Amino acid sequence: MKIHVISAVPELFGGFFSESIVGRASKKGLVQIQVHDLRDYAINKHGQVDDYPFGGGAGMVLRIEPIDNCIQKIKEEEGPMDVIYLSPDGELLDQSMANGFVSDQRDLILIAGHYKGIDERVREHLVDREISIGDFVLSGGELAAAVLVDSIVRLMPGVLGDESSALTDSFQDDLVSAPVYTRPAEYKGLKVPEILLSGHQKKIEEWKEEQAIERTRKRRPKNL
Repeated sequence: MKIHVISAVPELFGGFFSESIVGRASKKGLVQIQVHDLRDYAINKHGQVDDYPFGGGAGMVLRIEPIDNCIQKIKEEEGPMDVIYLSPDGELLDQSMANGFVSDQRDLILIAGHYKGIDERVREHLVDREISIGDFVLSGGELAAAVLVDSIVRLMPGVLGDESSALTDSFQDDLVSAPVYTRPAEYKGLKVPEILLSGHQKKIEEWKEEQAIERTRKRRPKNL
């Protein structure tokens, strides 16, 4: 799977894409990630990629030309790809969506917005899908793009040391995960539930399911 990320500040991705689980997956050849500096497609020698909004208002807006030129260059070299814009008002990212990207195995172009946003013509004519990581505003779409990439890559076969780990994450079955514990079994009078120390695997699994349902009822009741 190939993921191309378009950004006006590509240096923000350096550590995350090289050192995290995403970085390890890239080194294994399980995913190819390339970050494109939008300023390489600037409209002038000054590296300009944004401008003042028509009609007035605060903030700067990313222009359509550099974004379009970058997208077309990627598609010319790599072929058809789905173009995704990370936006606060896009479709809300969830576990089901991440699973869908992995099963589809379609190559992606992610646009990380910046400043006040991007020219609306990009959203109307160049973007296939808009995705949000929550109903809040960030300084730029780079963090949102990194979150989306991580949510996809960690599900790919061979990325995690124990592939079953991702299958037991919260929301894989619409439930919040059950609580987890590790050594020591007792710390300052705080004890691990006896059932987890019993060795009765069937009863342990039943306890975990009960806990997951109870937690979901309290924290995500709409999922039940």
